[in-house]
Amino acid sequence: MTQHIYHAIDRDQFAQDMDDIRKEVLSDLNMDDFRHLKKIERWGRICSAIGYGTAWIIPNPVSAFLISQGNVTRWTTIAHHINHRAYDKIEGIPQRYTSKGVAKGNRRFIDWLEWMLPEAWDKEHNDLHHYNLGEEADPDQVEFNTETFRNLNMPQWARYVFLGVMASTWKFTYYAPSTLVELQHSEDKKIGLEPVTYSRADTWNPLHPVGRKLWTHCLIPYASIRFALIPLLFMPVGIVTTLGGAVAATNVLINSLLAEVITNLHTFLVIGTNHVGDDLYVFEEKATNKGEFYLRQIFGSTNFQTGTDKIDFLQGWLNYQTEHHIWPEMPLSRYHIAQPKVKALCEKYGIPYAQESVFKRLSKTLDVMTGKTSMIRPLPVV
Repeated sequence: MTQHIYHAIDRDQFAQDMDDIRKEVLSDLNMDDFRHLKKIERWGRICSAIGYGTAWIIPNPVSAFLISQGNVTRWTTIAHHINHRAYDKIEGIPQRYTSKGVAKGNRRFIDWLEWMLPEAWDKEHNDLHHYNLGEEADPDQVEFNTETFRNLNMPQWARYVFLGVMASTWKFTYYAPSTLVELQHSEDKKIGLEPVTYSRADTWNPLHPVGRKLWTHCLIPYASIRFALIPLLFMPVGIVTTLGGAVAATNVLINSLLAEVITNLHTFLVIGTNHVGDDLYVFEEKATNKGEFYLRQIFGSTNFQTGTDKIDFLQGWLNYQTEHHIWPEMPLSRYHIAQPKVKALCEKYGIPYAQESVFKRLSKTLDVMTGKTSMIRPLPVV
């Protein structure tokens, strides 16, 4: 039934209707939208401050979670949306809150203390993922990426153990090397080199040019700051409080490592599940017009629970994935306005609009990753 609907929709009219919503929602961007961003940034910083401010006392999950939430907010919410040019049209804001200023130069370690290079993320995520959603050219299409794993002859319990380990480490085992490889492909193309396939062994080999860049530009800088420099800053605190400098630094290190696992699990939950499930589509051909592009963002994406800043904050505003893929340049403060309008338009056209709890979407994602289910392919037009 949904395949019939997919082919029956008037692409031109649908594109016009979507553009009308965009014009209505984004026509009056102002400093209130920027102040909202600053509020959410402040929430993230408060989490980081309380997390690190208590991490030196004893290893504990509360401090680790708060450190993690601060990290998640800095990346998925603040830098992510700024990098998508969401605030570029608001006059009078500091340059570091625009796509031309965020994470540039030394601000990378302030705005973007991550395993991935900002420019690599921009190529892999903003370019290839957003404009090739659900296609083979989409580097983040989960079913395609797990094809070999789906076909392995292994017990289901072993599959889930493997996926648990992967989800706990995916930012540096998957995202850092995959984004770097896409950046390298882009740089190779610019200088006229033939396309090269970089194996996982290449990307992790410090003697290979790509592997060397992964270690020197991604892994070592992040690990040195997060797991060495920051814990060492707490040495004086431990000495002053008689806890002992080494003990305080060790406690911060343990909480930082625990926070890293939580961050990986948290971001896998709200990112890895965005475009996966037996009710979502993958595509074999490229979109040829704007209406088709809009439809693919809806048929290939899912939202989670939405409604308030607190709910959205915990999900990094990735709970509005459908609207985010239709209009990547949308400020955080406008998603809750756009979402019911897009949903209503989908109801008008009879288009299925996926929205469920993030945990239900996780279950559907794991079903696809383990080979229990598969995603939908549109039937060819006859």
